[in-house]
Amino acid sequence: MTVIAIDGPAASGKSTVSRHLAQRLGFAYVNSGTMYRAVTWDLLQRGTNTASADIVEAALAGTDVVCGIGENRESFIRINNANPDEALRDSSVNRHVSLVSAVPAVRALISSRLRALAKDCPLVMEGRDIGTAVFPETPYKFYLDASPEIRQQRREAEGGADQIADRDKLDSSRKAAPLKIAPDARVVDTSHLTLDGVVDAILDILRQSGIAPK
Repeated sequence: MTVIAIDGPAASGKSTVSRHLAQRLGFAYVNSGTMYRAVTWDLLQRGTNTASADIVEAALAGTDVVCGIGENRESFIRINNANPDEALRDSSVNRHVSLVSAVPAVRALISSRLRALAKDCPLVMEGRDIGTAVFPETPYKFYLDASPEIRQQRREAEGGADQIADRDKLDSSRKAAPLKIAPDARVVDTSHLTLDGVVDAILDILRQSGIAPK
């Protein structure tokens, strides 16, 4: 089981870097954030009070969550047989995803699905607690970061309306698997690096461990 963990705050470049890194290595790409967003979307569709951890946990009992790796070598999620992909970046999901992802029962559910994916093929997996909580045993840990100003600019360029500072506070202060840097993670500041620059920096480090592009 080989998992390359890419953690970091919102708009640090995790998704784009991880996807390109996976393509260079011939690994599958897993975006854990889409899974939390999918659960959030489903809860909102059902009118669930996302501010109540107890209500969210109760709602999970009636939620069928299926995750896998598609033919494109990227992760997918289906909630109660529905494909939520088109709605994952909706403003309502942006506003509520940090609340939902802070619920321990939600994190336990998604973490179990993420661990199951690693049984079938090598992965590049990105998120906020991959190297600290989901796969703390992997020796391949990276933490991407950038200045708050640059990350806010990136989020707005993506069309997102959420405030990076608010997301940072919620993600870092939650009791269940808070956003933090794993002690053995390599930190890469993406503020002034190109996409290729970040990917090449990570590949240079991985080559020292015997992992190289195919």
